[in-house]
Amino acid sequence: MAIAKAERLMNLALCLLGTRRPLSKRELRTSIEAYLEAGTDDSFNRMFERDKDDLRELGLVIETVENLDGDTGYLARRDSNRLPPITLDAEEAAALGLAAKVWQQARLAGAASGALQKLRAAGMPETEDAHEVHSALEPRIPVHEAAFEPLMLACRDRRPVTFDYRKSNSARPEQRQVEPWTLECWRGHWYLAGWDRERGAERVFRLSRITGKVRSRAGAFTAEVPDVVTVRETVESWAGETATRTARIRLRAGAGYPLRSRAMTVRERGDGWDELEIPYGHGLDAWLVEFGPDVVVEEPADLRADVVDRLRAVAKD
Repeated sequence: MAIAKAERLMNLALCLLGTRRPLSKRELRTSIEAYLEAGTDDSFNRMFERDKDDLRELGLVIETVENLDGDTGYLARRDSNRLPPITLDAEEAAALGLAAKVWQQARLAGAASGALQKLRAAGMPETEDAHEVHSALEPRIPVHEAAFEPLMLACRDRRPVTFDYRKSNSARPEQRQVEPWTLECWRGHWYLAGWDRERGAERVFRLSRITGKVRSRAGAFTAEVPDVVTVRETVESWAGETATRTARIRLRAGAGYPLRSRAMTVRERGDGWDELEIPYGHGLDAWLVEFGPDVVVEEPADLRADVVDRLRAVAKD
């Protein structure tokens, strides 16, 4: 079974690398013997999608192209799948080895390990005790959201996606059609930056608010991808990090530690509540709503009104 699958993957890779134009599923099915033996269209489609995902995980860049008739085709351009000469020194190799240890998620850990093996086979120098060096502190990037991996692949392959997204002021998710640009981790949370087709503007989405599956869509991007995507700056502005004013809030004792870490002053009131003065910028109301009944805004009045409006919207849903 393993040999048969390896042969099938090799044949598919050769077909995609050997063509000058995108090949449709129908053409690939008639060109590869293992696909001809598939009993039904459904079984072939499942087999092809698994094989395509496996090749992408192995590092093959497969493009999805839609022709004028609306048919979807696939190809792997040689210039996109050719590795340049490896000219890494020992320090650069050590940095790559450290980066490979950062990922905690199982599939990413395997991909990182496989990438290192390919680089070493291409001439990357070995580092001393590459697998034996241990430290009391080791870098880790936690990835708990199921949406991370499909979005990472969609960013890499430039494929539009759809997903259900629940905003902070709504109890029900709504579908978004997005052209994903990049992912970035900030303050322990993962964010996606991309082009929201329905709103016709750049948007940043927090992965923990994506519900259900992320679905890929055929077709090219409709908006130009910027050279530099400033995810962190965008998230900071929407989270109130770029503050121009201050707000005074009541916070239940023993709650809201993220707010306490940002507080400029904290005063115990003695009635089970503390009074905090925190920086106030755009988007602070959305963040305060997440703490529910543990937070009461004292001033300014416009911030208090925005928080109340958001809570009413959630209660109405």
